[in-house]
Amino acid sequence: MSHLRILLVLLVLVFTPALSELCNPEDKQILLRIKKELGNPSNLSSWLPTTDCCGNWVGVSCATHTQPNRVNVLDLSDLHLRKPYLIPPSITDLPYLQYLYITNSDNIVGTLPPTFTKLTHLRRLHIRFTNVSGHIPDFLSQMKSLEYILLSNSKFSGTLPTWLPSLPKLTGISIEGNRISGAIPDSFGSFSKVFKTMTLTGNRLTGKIPATLGKLDLEIVDLSDNMLEGDASMLFGSKKHTQLIHLTNNKFSFDFGKVGLSKTLKIIEVSNNRLYGTLPKGLLSLNDLRWLNVSHNNLCGEIPQGGGLKYLHESSYAHNKCLCGSPLPSCKRF
Repeated sequence: MSHLRILLVLLVLVFTPALSELCNPEDKQILLRIKKELGNPSNLSSWLPTTDCCGNWVGVSCATHTQPNRVNVLDLSDLHLRKPYLIPPSITDLPYLQYLYITNSDNIVGTLPPTFTKLTHLRRLHIRFTNVSGHIPDFLSQMKSLEYILLSNSKFSGTLPTWLPSLPKLTGISIEGNRISGAIPDSFGSFSKVFKTMTLTGNRLTGKIPATLGKLDLEIVDLSDNMLEGDASMLFGSKKHTQLIHLTNNKFSFDFGKVGLSKTLKIIEVSNNRLYGTLPKGLLSLNDLRWLNVSHNNLCGEIPQGGGLKYLHESSYAHNKCLCGSPLPSCKRF
C-alpha cells in the first residue's frame, strides 16, 4: 500500500501543472517560435516550455472572458537583441491577438509584414523607437478591427495614407518622429466620430492643411515640428472638445484673435509660426488651461490678465510684434 501511495503522489506532482496551465498549447508553441526568431533574448528568459505562458511569461497576457486561454496581448518592448532582426513572422499566427507592442528595440528592422492581415482581432498596433522602415503599407486598410495605430520614432517614410479614415473603429493615430513627407490628405477630414487623436509631429509634412479638418472634433491634435503653412484656424472651435493643440515650429499664418476656443482646452502651443492679430478674448474663460505658448509670432495687443494666464512666464509671449502687458513690459498709452 505504501508503494501505491507514493506512486499516486508522484502522478499528482507530474500532472497537476499540466492540468492547471491556462496557456493554449498552440499559442505556447507559437510564442516559443517568436522567441527563437528573435535570437532568444535575455528579456524573454521566463518563456520556458515548462511554465504557463498566461501567468508567468513577461509581456504575455491571455483573454479569460471572451476567448479563454488564448494570447491577446504581446508586448515585445526593451528587448536586448544581439543583432538586427525582422519583426518575428510567427506573431501573425496568434489568431486572437488584440494588442501588439514592439517598442524601444533599435535592432528590430525591416518593414511591416503583409501577413499582419491575419490578425483579424488586432485593436492596437504600437511600433515605437525601432528601426522599422518603409511606407505605411496599404494592407493595413484591411484590418478593420484596428482602434489605434502608433508608428513613432522609427524610419517610416513616404506619404500619409489616404485610406486611414476608412478604418471604422479608429480612435487615433500617432505617426511621430519619422520621415513622412508630403501633404495631409483631404480625406483626413472624413474620420468617423470616434476619432479623437491625431499626432503627426516631427515629420517632413509640407503644404497647407485641408479645410476638411475643421469637421473633426479632436481631443488631441499635434502637428508640430513639420513644414506646414497657411491657415490652421479650423482646428480650433468653441463647440469642440479639444484638450491639446500643438502647432509649434511650422509656418502657419492666420488671425489668432478670431479663433474660437474649446472650454476643455488645457494646452495651447503655437510658438514659432507666423500668427498675427491679438490673443483670443476667450482665454480668460478657460478654467482648465495649464499652458499657453504663443512666442515667436507676429501678435499684437494687450495680454489678458487673470485666470490661468497669471502663472505664465514672459517666455510664453516673447518675440512677438507688439504684445504688451504683464509679464511683458506695460503697454504704451497715448
